[in-house]
Amino acid sequence: MSDIQKECDRLKIVFMGTPEFGATILSKLLKFHEVVLVVTQPDKVVGRKKEIVFSPVKKLALQNDINILQPYKIKEVEEEILKLDFDIIVTAAFGQFVSMRLINYPKYKAINVHGSLLPKYRGGAPIQRSIMNGEEETGITIIYMAKKMDAGDMLSKRSIPILETDDADSMFEKLASLGSEMIIEALNDIENNNLNIIAQDENEATFAYNLTKEDELIDFSKTSKDVFNQIRGLSSNPGAYFKIDNNIYKVYSSKIINFDHKEEPGVIVFITKTSFAVSCGGFSTICFDQIKPEGKKLMNVSDFLNGKGRNIITLNRRVL
Repeated sequence: MSDIQKECDRLKIVFMGTPEFGATILSKLLKFHEVVLVVTQPDKVVGRKKEIVFSPVKKLALQNDINILQPYKIKEVEEEILKLDFDIIVTAAFGQFVSMRLINYPKYKAINVHGSLLPKYRGGAPIQRSIMNGEEETGITIIYMAKKMDAGDMLSKRSIPILETDDADSMFEKLASLGSEMIIEALNDIENNNLNIIAQDENEATFAYNLTKEDELIDFSKTSKDVFNQIRGLSSNPGAYFKIDNNIYKVYSSKIINFDHKEEPGVIVFITKTSFAVSCGGFSTICFDQIKPEGKKLMNVSDFLNGKGRNIITLNRRVL
């Protein structure tokens, strides 16, 4: 345990978050502070069997006997939260706007663990869009929450590289680990009034809006590098996809290859026993060795080609 962590008194925290990123932050907070309440998104109903799925944050809260609220809109439970005795609100990938009334209520206000180097990539999908846009670095910024989305003053900021071998899954994991360390340091600095607060430059702000279905469809008119970045930025959830005869095929990984062709974008230009390649913009080429047909599990292209795929993945076929 570091000296910083030893010095930090136990704060009473209301934590707001939903996915695995938030659960990693919550797990670290539980080691050093008292989390009096967890607010997370409502349970999801998935699949044909309509199974109820808890968020990773809810699962962790249940394991630690923490009170949980799951409002569709946080305003529904605002009065209930305001009755509690707590020192600060911490949010991490919560997915809802928090009112200024709540933000200003506790002694130390409210802070957010955001997965980008603010003011770049404000919004709900900063990690995915950083990768999709070919950024070479990203990071964590801890900010005071404000009325405007992700526009609050910055308490701390730290960067890490985005490697070509990284995808959204690996970057979420890396950034969650970084954020979990930074939040403990930030809380200590807040308690000790040892802050170096920096306002964001609005002129440098960019936005990372939530992903849409349109973002998932591969645009082969772009270069293979752009397609490569799109695929890894969406892996493994929700995944990028293309269509053949209106059937959806998802892909979660790809390779850029050198292959001499003169085809327009979106044509299958070669096939081997284990992979196939599609032409992209600028006469570049992207190659796939795994594929997920709609309603099926992810499989190797070799297995797909040994079955129904032999009549689907054919040379010179158009891919949309």
